[in-house]
Amino acid sequence: MSPYGVDSPVHTIEGSVSQSGVSWGAIIAGAAGAASLSLVLLLLGTGLGMSSVSPWAREGASASAIGIATILWLSFTQLAASGLGGYLAGRLRTKWAGVHTDEVYFRDTAHGFLAWAVATLLTAALLSSAVGAILGAGVQAGSAVAGGAATVAAAAGGSAGVAASTSQSGSGSSTGPLGYFVDSLFRQDAGATSTTASDAGTLAVSPPAPQDRTASNAEIARIFVNSIGTGALPPEDTRYVGQVVAQRTGMTQQDAEKRVNDVYAKAQAALRDAQAKTKQAADAARKASAYTALWLVVSMLIGAFVASFAATYGGRRRDL
Repeated sequence: MSPYGVDSPVHTIEGSVSQSGVSWGAIIAGAAGAASLSLVLLLLGTGLGMSSVSPWAREGASASAIGIATILWLSFTQLAASGLGGYLAGRLRTKWAGVHTDEVYFRDTAHGFLAWAVATLLTAALLSSAVGAILGAGVQAGSAVAGGAATVAAAAGGSAGVAASTSQSGSGSSTGPLGYFVDSLFRQDAGATSTTASDAGTLAVSPPAPQDRTASNAEIARIFVNSIGTGALPPEDTRYVGQVVAQRTGMTQQDAEKRVNDVYAKAQAALRDAQAKTKQAADAARKASAYTALWLVVSMLIGAFVASFAATYGGRRRDL
């Protein structure tokens, strides 16, 4: 029985044997139609929110929901575009004379596959340029957020040079990711502002100049970063930072050193927590990318099969 139908006999039609078995015009036409429909559907998926994840917590759909929706939409895009391209390639090619019916079936299948292959290459070329920038807008926003977390994680890992350059480039009391903790060292209690040099066990509060305050804050930030990298705050650094805190807040040396140790412990915990979260986010992104890539390969293979089948159907309709 012929694959083109029960009533189609297996026969040979006399004709030119030098005619090419590939109709590139039909293949290119089918590929153009498939690539155009694929592009439209991809952009529509982006507009419907199926191609990006919100980088902010509790905003938009979850990553798992977006992942499933993206996979389903990409699969639908492959099926629709491949089916259209294969059908056009099979229906538009010229009718061969002197070719066995089974050979016609094979050639139609090959035309559908070639149309799918050319359309895939065209779509990949488009997605690597301007369209890729449109589709990757959500990913770029997420990368910016991840980059900020990576900076904090670098400080937690002991990147003193990065933190130092951040401190020097800032203004006021900005000391990069450690700015909040350094500023908290110099918070004064409500009654501390009225202390004098005659008070027992306290120091006179002498606010430094803005330039000195910025320099000392940056120095303390570098001390913290170096200590976090090595794992502990040395006693001499604790004593030195305590002296600076006592001078600027009016606290006793003992209370100042206690505050230094407490703030250092909080900064160390916060930075290490940021480092752990950054690593978890990177692992999750890697797994999601691998999972999506595998499903994309499956959907593309299904698209190749659909294109080939649609081409044979289009060829059968053409030969009626």
